[in-house]
Amino acid sequence: MDKNTLAHTTWECKYHIVFAPKYRRQIIYGKIKADVANILSILCKRKGVEIIEAECCPDHIHMLVRIPPSISVSSFMGYLKGKSSLMIFDRHANLKYKYGNRKFWCRGYYECYILGKPTSSVRV
Repeated sequence: MDKNTLAHTTWECKYHIVFAPKYRRQIIYGKIKADVANILSILCKRKGVEIIEAECCPDHIHMLVRIPPSISVSSFMGYLKGKSSLMIFDRHANLKYKYGNRKFWCRGYYECYILGKPTSSVRV
């Protein structure tokens, strides 16, 4: 049985998603980079989202993900950015002072549906 199936649906929904820390601060490096990658991986597994490829740059994150059609991209991104902020601040308490009100990520994000393109053309 194909893993990309639901009761009466076969799907292939790939999205290129880019999001950044608040004020586009260059904070994602070293230990924080490893923790952010680990946290995003854990949260994606919880929602049944497959990370095909990901890259953590110092001031933003690129992710190529396969999201099931039962989850909207906006609700998934709200979950991902909200929960990851809490988990990052739990692991790195000193960041709370730089990012008041427990907001690690900026409000928006970029999303692009990958339709029939080979994933090699989406590389960062």
